Amino acid sequence: MGGPQSPHRPRRGFSVSRGLWSDRRAVFGLAVLAGAMVVALLAPLLASDPITQRDIVATRFLPPLSSDLHGAFHPLGTDRFGRDVWARLAYGARVSLGVGTLAVLVSLLVGVAVGAAAGFWRGWPAAALLGLTDFALALPRVVLLLLLASLWQPSAGLVILVLGLTGWMTIARLVHGEVRALAVRPFVEGAVGLGASDLRVLVRHILPNAMTPVIVAAALGLGNAIMLEAGLSFLGLGVQPPTPSWGNLIASGRDTLVNAPWVAAAPGVALVLVVMGATMLGDAVRDRLDPSLAVRRSG
Repeated sequence: MGGPQSPHRPRRGFSVSRGLWSDRRAVFGLAVLAGAMVVALLAPLLASDPITQRDIVATRFLPPLSSDLHGAFHPLGTDRFGRDVWARLAYGARVSLGVGTLAVLVSLLVGVAVGAAAGFWRGWPAAALLGLTDFALALPRVVLLLLLASLWQPSAGLVILVLGLTGWMTIARLVHGEVRALAVRPFVEGAVGLGASDLRVLVRHILPNAMTPVIVAAALGLGNAIMLEAGLSFLGLGVQPPTPSWGNLIASGRDTLVNAPWVAAAPGVALVLVVMGATMLGDAVRDRLDPSLAVRRSG
């Protein structure tokens, strides 16, 4: 008999990504998120300074598709201070998407680390990590967010930490279940038989195959993080003016819904589209990775 075979790790990423292009939800979600990212990255090229105020009396509350006395065109109109709504929307996308993305990354790092450690190593450390996860899951997240955001000076960095450190528990539970299921698979036993260390087996062979539910959770969590950041900013506990964020843009336009509805409508529509796109993309990926759905489609 020959020597031990190299452990085989199944890869489904290519087939999943190829199948996503036939799903309208995934196409819509990718298109919306890609468009928002492009606007956020190219905001300095696509819009003027979002804080610049000229003649406030002459330029305040200009309707969409109008020009001011200085010849500047305002595709989405202006707010009560004569600031261009499109410019503030574009720069607000940088803040909202950046905060949401970084918060999800923090949740992923903490959740994957806790879930992988609790799933691979047994004994009291795993019990302690799972107990900590269950305790954190039992806490009402919105109340905790409001409490933490009210204790310190509101800022983008604080919102990232608060959202990230209150959203890792579900990811930890997903990773824990995947790691425990994969730890008894033949390719893991083969890696152990070849003399690989525990850390190498976990990082090199188990975690890459446990990432599929994490990807789905990240896509769904992105929309949730953007929505929570907007809620905190709307309440004045998140990103502070004059720095534009979709949340504080909506808050600034809530008193002018009758005479200038575009001030709040523009960031509100953008927020709904991005959250909807992230959610639909996550749902599409989850359906593609669900074995029971795959069996029903092939049957």
